[in-house]
Amino acid sequence: MSEFAGFTPDVFQFLHELDANNSRDWFKANQPRYEASVREPARAFVRAVADRLPEISGHFVGNDKKVGGSVMRPQRDTRFSKDKTPYKTNLGIHFKHVRGKDVHAPGFYLHIHPEEISLGVGLWHPDKDGLAGIRQAIVTRPDDWTAARDAAVGAGFKQAGDSLKRAPKGYDADHPLIEDLRRKDHIVSEELDVDDVLGPEALDFVFERFAATAPFQRFLVEAVGLSF
Repeated sequence: MSEFAGFTPDVFQFLHELDANNSRDWFKANQPRYEASVREPARAFVRAVADRLPEISGHFVGNDKKVGGSVMRPQRDTRFSKDKTPYKTNLGIHFKHVRGKDVHAPGFYLHIHPEEISLGVGLWHPDKDGLAGIRQAIVTRPDDWTAARDAAVGAGFKQAGDSLKRAPKGYDADHPLIEDLRRKDHIVSEELDVDDVLGPEALDFVFERFAATAPFQRFLVEAVGLSF
């Protein structure tokens, strides 16, 4: 297994061409390019990050399996979508909590697209019980929450995701943290430049950005009853 030598401009070129030729025939004809330019560098990145994740937490994992691992599959689920194009035009890599089963688990995420490169940390669309646990933790530990949230924001991340239009049931609309209590997603994100993910230096850069969000991730993980 190769060590992570860095992503190259080839990953952007392939994804750009896939966007213009999003068909099963084109992808099949260009499968070797996908393996060489996208999936194999991504798998090497997963292995490299996985070796260092214990520096942040011993409860997050990286899995370099081709199917069902940290590198998200290129095929889109079109069953309930009006968009029937068969492939995603981005590379997604998700380092989830060891107790997590899917993309809704607490995690660290890298998104690479020709027009958008970003990092995401936290919980996207947590289930009903998880969201209730986070809201309760915000109310009962407001100082811990604001310190964790502000540490991530102060490091350059922004709160992102969907929110309710009104206060959730059982919460006062005038609560000082109502903006956070209305959130349906508890994630922070940061946009990156192309140079941030090119070359072997991308490993240290991305890992250090993930590490900067550790207090935020810890609060959420513990709020949903997991170990950090």
